Amino acid sequence: MSTDEMLQVMDAPGKAKGKTPDGLKGDDLKKMFRAMFFTRLFDQRGMNLQRQGRIGFYVPSYGQEASQIGAGYAMADHDILFPSYRVVSIALLRGVDLRVLFNQAWGNAADLCKGRQMPNHYAIPDIGWTSISSPIGTQITHAAGAARAAQIRGEPKVSWAWFGDGGTSSNDFHAGMNFAAVWKSPCIFMCENNHWAISVPQEKQSASATFAEKAVAYGMPGIRVDGNDVLAVYEACKEARERAESGGGPTLIETVTFRMGPHSSSDDPSKYQAKELFEAWQEKDPIDRFRAWMKGKRLWTQKWEDELKEEMLAEIAAAVESAESTPAPEVETLFDDVYADVPVMLQEQRATLLDQIRRSGDIEDTGGAFPL
Repeated sequence: MSTDEMLQVMDAPGKAKGKTPDGLKGDDLKKMFRAMFFTRLFDQRGMNLQRQGRIGFYVPSYGQEASQIGAGYAMADHDILFPSYRVVSIALLRGVDLRVLFNQAWGNAADLCKGRQMPNHYAIPDIGWTSISSPIGTQITHAAGAARAAQIRGEPKVSWAWFGDGGTSSNDFHAGMNFAAVWKSPCIFMCENNHWAISVPQEKQSASATFAEKAVAYGMPGIRVDGNDVLAVYEACKEARERAESGGGPTLIETVTFRMGPHSSSDDPSKYQAKELFEAWQEKDPIDRFRAWMKGKRLWTQKWEDELKEEMLAEIAAAVESAESTPAPEVETLFDDVYADVPVMLQEQRATLLDQIRRSGDIEDTGGAFPL
């Protein structure tokens, strides 16, 4: 299909336009719905925690659950993820312990990043999830390089880069796309077109008719897919992954979706987004749409969803309680993970700091608001 056509499996009310993608059974569809629903509940709790002043920052993905879970379900366990800060959904799909995620939100002593990263900037090596970085687009070149490395080693890994429509304006987008295409590296570029680069609308971000068509100039396939149709996203990503694994090179996939909330907990979309636009996209809510489709297939009942919600909220509450009650990292961890063999200068600095604490008492937490 051309880069201006849009792949769909479900129409807006949730009715099937085509057959269910090959390889998906009833249990698969239930797992996909569960992950989407779990993401919505997780995001709601994350935003509430920030509003309550219990964590400093949060990035929700309201409205983009299908765009993410459809792709996540097409990934292999050994693939490498280079995510943006808005795809916690894939960690939930992959069964990551919620304490890992909430520990990172607090930056406590149990946090895998030891409190050194912003909230929502996870690093989860157990699932091949590389550390998220705030600069826009840098993960695109990282993904292209990792894909080339796997190609050289003969490893059957596919590298996935996640970014928004604003990320296509970064230098790294050009460099990463060009590098991967030249080497035909096994890389999939996921552009989540949620129509907003923070407050910059799509039409001020690019003069291209679509983001998928940008692939043509680099010599790779560009696929445009309905990002609120989880089955269409899965179908597009499954095909792209098969192509990458078989030596066919990279693919750019544009998922057309909408950010049904703020860019982050520091943003107020009502300042720049028309109410009518939000309401129109709210009618296309990907969870409502998939629920209707599942109901038509006799795979969804209200009782099942109610049980899921109760189970998930209990799991979230337990993880929040655990993370909030875990102390901050010890101050000497400042000197960890810098060098494999700690040089004399850092040993001396650490000894001086610990001596100062022994003489003057613990370092005082002076508080202060999160800087964003």
